[in-house]
Amino acid sequence: MIGRKEEIEELNEKYNSTKAELIAIYGRRRVGKTYLVDEVFRDRITFKHAGLSPSAENKKGVLKAQLDHFYNSLIMQGMEEGDKPKSWMEVFFLLEKHLQRIDDGGRQLVFIDELPWLDTPRSNFIMAFEGFWNNWGCHRRNLMVIVCGSSNSWILDHLINNHGGLYNRVTYQIYLMPFSLKECEEYYKENKIRFSRYDIVQSYMVFGGIPYYMEYMKNKLSFAQNVDNVFFSKKAVLRDEFHRLFDSVFDKPEQEKAIVRFLYSKNAGYTRKEIIDKLHMPPGGHLTTYLNALMNGNFVMKYVPFGLSKKEEHYKLIDPFCLFYLHFVEGQNKFDSMKWEQITNTQQVISWRGFAFENVCFHHVEQIKKSLGISGVSTSTSVWSKKRDDKEGAQIDLLIIRKDNVINMCECKFYSDIFTVEESYFRKVLRRSEMLLEKASPKTSVYSTLITTFGLKHNEYRDAFINVVTLDDLFA
Repeated sequence: MIGRKEEIEELNEKYNSTKAELIAIYGRRRVGKTYLVDEVFRDRITFKHAGLSPSAENKKGVLKAQLDHFYNSLIMQGMEEGDKPKSWMEVFFLLEKHLQRIDDGGRQLVFIDELPWLDTPRSNFIMAFEGFWNNWGCHRRNLMVIVCGSSNSWILDHLINNHGGLYNRVTYQIYLMPFSLKECEEYYKENKIRFSRYDIVQSYMVFGGIPYYMEYMKNKLSFAQNVDNVFFSKKAVLRDEFHRLFDSVFDKPEQEKAIVRFLYSKNAGYTRKEIIDKLHMPPGGHLTTYLNALMNGNFVMKYVPFGLSKKEEHYKLIDPFCLFYLHFVEGQNKFDSMKWEQITNTQQVISWRGFAFENVCFHHVEQIKKSLGISGVSTSTSVWSKKRDDKEGAQIDLLIIRKDNVINMCECKFYSDIFTVEESYFRKVLRRSEMLLEKASPKTSVYSTLITTFGLKHNEYRDAFINVVTLDDLFA
């Protein structure tokens, strides 16, 4: 298995403990939660069940379908047949009886996948699950229950941050992150896919380190050919993934997609008020719910642009897959099996790579800090967008604001060769540094930092940057 070393170690440690364990694993859809559990506990799972996608059944019959499906899982895995359950209370009672009947004193591992899908409207699922764990499960020292879900908000609200009967009942939680660039490289090498680091970064710009998407890469095709194959050919497997992704994760997918499409239109993002005004949404709690769900799913980040107050918090789209899909795939009505190969060197794609590389850097701040030798320094990240009256167009891609009174002013440049600083750009960097110092505390120093692909050419303007971070550093 690529990566996941810490998660594997912790899961095995919990399996070998001598007390009841309730473990919640959550993360973006397709990130590999189910695969992790299946691989770590192969041949050690006592009972396994996965909920039905809500979109797979008519709303009227979804509860019965979920109950029948769970009952069928019990029958297939050794339970004696009987009357079908009519409620979740009855389902968990059957599960308790089944586990007691086959208990030989060893560890019993119950894995319930896509748990949020089981919680259909008016089903009383949470009440039944609470009763199962509090009245029975938590007292079984040999019981380990793992639950997974792609609806991060549901897992957080109903389990991890539950203030009712399940308060503080989760004994361990895992937020499964997408692969880093280094893990993407390891994955491609393991699968004999010969991508250079330059192409692996482009792969991250498209797939965001999601293993499920990376599985579709074929080792006999170039990166551009692979992109055409999965997005633009007649049998493109990811052409409709954007809609499948939102429909399976969010209760109000159309509202969430509308917010994502709006945030996509501006790299720096928008304030809450701008979202309300543009999308004509009421300023009440529903928008908060939508935005929290997007942030919990790591689709969107919230930040305060440097120099502004907390009242001007911005919401910024950071999911690479969504950014790529909305830029190149959505609205394409005809199939073109060579679209990406044809446009890969056009200005449209070159400009997109610039913005997409900034996003890659946002996702690899820890690697950047390590390269700068400040891993142990407490930091926050932000951006600084130009104001309407700023004729020079001051746009700072990434600010690493450090507790040691230094700001790393990062310029992110995705180039196919060594980057060269010309005189005009040298003056622009100096001006941006001066403008930043005007906004910063008098005790703050600004270190201009270049994050680029293959390094910086040594010429008379090279001193525009104090630090240089390259692709190799991002792969640390």
